[in-house]
Amino acid sequence: MIREAILDIKPYVPGKPIEEVKRELGLDDVIKLASNENPIGPSDKAIEVMQETAKSVHIYPDGNCHSLRKALSEKLAVKEDQLIFGNGSDGLLSLIAEAFVNPEDEVLMAEPSFSQYEFVTNVMGGELISVPLDNYTYDLPALLDAINENTKMIFVCNPNNPTGTVVPEKEVKEFLAKVPEDIIVIMDEAYNEYVTVDEYPETINYLNDYDNLIILRTFSKAYGLAGLRIGYGIANKELIGYMDRVRHPFNVNLIAQRAAVAALEDETHLNKSREVNAKGKEYLYQEFERLNLDYVTTETNFILVDVKEDAGEISDKILQRGVIIRNAQAFGYETMIRVTIGTEEQNQQFINNLEKVLT
Repeated sequence: MIREAILDIKPYVPGKPIEEVKRELGLDDVIKLASNENPIGPSDKAIEVMQETAKSVHIYPDGNCHSLRKALSEKLAVKEDQLIFGNGSDGLLSLIAEAFVNPEDEVLMAEPSFSQYEFVTNVMGGELISVPLDNYTYDLPALLDAINENTKMIFVCNPNNPTGTVVPEKEVKEFLAKVPEDIIVIMDEAYNEYVTVDEYPETINYLNDYDNLIILRTFSKAYGLAGLRIGYGIANKELIGYMDRVRHPFNVNLIAQRAAVAALEDETHLNKSREVNAKGKEYLYQEFERLNLDYVTTETNFILVDVKEDAGEISDKILQRGVIIRNAQAFGYETMIRVTIGTEEQNQQFINNLEKVLT
């Protein structure tokens, strides 16, 4: 009755919602720094569009995302038929797996990285092969060494979640040049808007050279639209066409489409999001150093930090004080937590509580 491929799949466990923690612990003041959400929320322009669009939700959305497609095409300088949209990056990962992964195909990734790569591979009956990170960063040479005749696809999360590190342009170029052209490479760039280092690759410039390249991005992070679930993929027309064959007709809702267009136009808000993140990052770095805690330098809106104690116990103690963070034991880091960079007030609240619970 049940497909054997799904029997070993573990359902995704998201960070606890604020309201649930309030109910469980009887707290009035709870902040969430666990899911890498934008602490200042969406732009006012996007909110205005959402409110106005609410009057039209009795009408099906544009299945082709025409307005958003046109806006992104112009912003990114790519052709409209090089774009595809999904219910967040998660939805696009499912489309990719459904379009390209056959049972027993091998899919490569680094470990730890975004858990949905494993999920979508297993759903399709593929076999996931993972290689360890090197200094918290994707080891592209190791991925190349893992390629064999059964390899169908390679996921590269850049910047990587949960570590926040980036693979520089030189290494990415060398990697793409060596990957056989019949193996699809997915560059997952969900946090690319937060990157500040000069050596970060502009992968869109590689599309003309590599027909096997798919780039994934999202409006969930820097644009603050996580609750609307909208992401996009960029690739050559042929790959997009195959993904479109398995895409549901109305997979991006009306409010999400229109809000994303408004968010794209609001450069002021995007810059503010980056500024808040940069300021918060430097504050947390300083505080971790004051507390003698090691951390991984990040190019995202979260930081992986070693609390030098059982991360599960520390996370629980902080949760009891009304601060939701991510226990990194699920990623294989027994004494590390991952914290989203919040507003100035949220960052201070987190540090005050962290300092109190450290023994």
